Amino acid sequence: MMINSGSTKMLSIAARDLHLITSTTSHLTHFRPFACAAATAYSGRLVPHPPDLIKWVRREGGFVHQAVKIAQLEPYGLGLVASEEITKGSDLIALPDHVPLQFGSIDSDGGAASAAAHPVLVNLASKIPEELWAMRLGLKLLQERAKTGSFWWPYISNLPETYSVPIFFPGEDIKNLQYAPLLYQVNKRCRFLLELEKEVKQVLENLKQDDHPFGGQDVDSSALGWAMSAVSSRAFCLYGRELQDGNRVNVPMMLPLIDMCNHSFNPNAEIVQEKSRGNSDMLIKVVAGSPIKQDDPLLLNYGCLNNDLFLLDYGFVIPSNPYDCIELKYDGALLDAASMAAGVSSPNFSSPAPWQQQILSQLNLDGGTPDLKVTLGGAGTVEGRLLAALRVLLADKLEVQKHDLDKLKSLSEEAPLGISNEVAALRTVIALCVIALGHFPTKIMEDEALLKRGVPGSTELAVLYRIQKKAVIIDVMRDLTRRVKLLSSRESVRAQG
Repeated sequence: MMINSGSTKMLSIAARDLHLITSTTSHLTHFRPFACAAATAYSGRLVPHPPDLIKWVRREGGFVHQAVKIAQLEPYGLGLVASEEITKGSDLIALPDHVPLQFGSIDSDGGAASAAAHPVLVNLASKIPEELWAMRLGLKLLQERAKTGSFWWPYISNLPETYSVPIFFPGEDIKNLQYAPLLYQVNKRCRFLLELEKEVKQVLENLKQDDHPFGGQDVDSSALGWAMSAVSSRAFCLYGRELQDGNRVNVPMMLPLIDMCNHSFNPNAEIVQEKSRGNSDMLIKVVAGSPIKQDDPLLLNYGCLNNDLFLLDYGFVIPSNPYDCIELKYDGALLDAASMAAGVSSPNFSSPAPWQQQILSQLNLDGGTPDLKVTLGGAGTVEGRLLAALRVLLADKLEVQKHDLDKLKSLSEEAPLGISNEVAALRTVIALCVIALGHFPTKIMEDEALLKRGVPGSTELAVLYRIQKKAVIIDVMRDLTRRVKLLSSRESVRAQG
């Protein structure tokens, strides 16, 4: 998918000149102007010598284990490490209720964290779609970043100056991603930031100084992008304040110091929430989930995410990510072409029989509002809906009626409709992989050679990302080829017997 000229222009401007312009110099005594550097792979902090974050957390009534230190962790930047061995179950960090930054937390002197948010921010937040929730909290972050004397300044000043997410890539490096679904998401976020900039300017245009959440400053798409990226890469969705009925709602919040823990699918720490003694406030803690050796980093699991989300929201790529996958569109004509290339006789994917259409509707691959996005890779190797559809479309009605649809969706159910059916279905998926791999204009060897020559940080991330996508496809092909060979050998033995 091509990036439109407007979004590409915004990205180039953002990478070159990320800033928020103050409207008059008189505001500088009460509001801090934004000034951000161009995007790099590993960024410094907002100010050269920010306040000591560990001391601030302790001063606000929080707890930090004596062995927890902030250190430079190559190649990830700043993170938390253990300066001595820490036993399993030890409390590492504990934040009192007023320290996390939430959208509803609006008080400059650290008072009640449940106070109502600024009405202008509430109005702007109502215009932001749910899927881009990070921008809502980002508005609050921008307000606090601009404000001199903000309660959260010791935390905000320690945030990265810029982020390595694709919305800040130069236009050429966006193209270097080479993967249409991610290009679509990047383009969508760029358009959103440009439209939100217009919306913000309209809302702020005629506000009085006292009513202006940013002290009269103009907020552009670059500043909005910084704030959205800061939140998406650092915020956690945890239990908020208790409601009158005793329930608690999930609330996105930024957790000072805790958000400096890096990611691992094999973490040595975990976040827990518990009530403070004597009141209903929630204490947010990080606890050692396993023994932590001296000089080991503190690691949390950010979630079982694919590399699209890791790059979009966090600005990094996980090599050999077990949850990474590729996205395809379920299309009968494409499946016909794939099956023919695989040597499958009489494919009818583009013209299924009525009974097959009924099953496709049950799989939400046909009907009024079907979901045609299917995936390959990840824990299941082949998405169950796609696998069931191929098995059904390559079988006769009587055979299909003997089986439950859930079994037909499972790759662990070996050849439920017979070996010949299974081999045909898997060969069709292998052919789909070949087609998908052909959509990338470069090969893995070419990508690796490019990295060895040395490239800028954003180019390196883009190339690493596309290498991992190609590796997912290759891994699926290898897995399914192995299965086909095993099934064919069993069929051969059976025929000889």
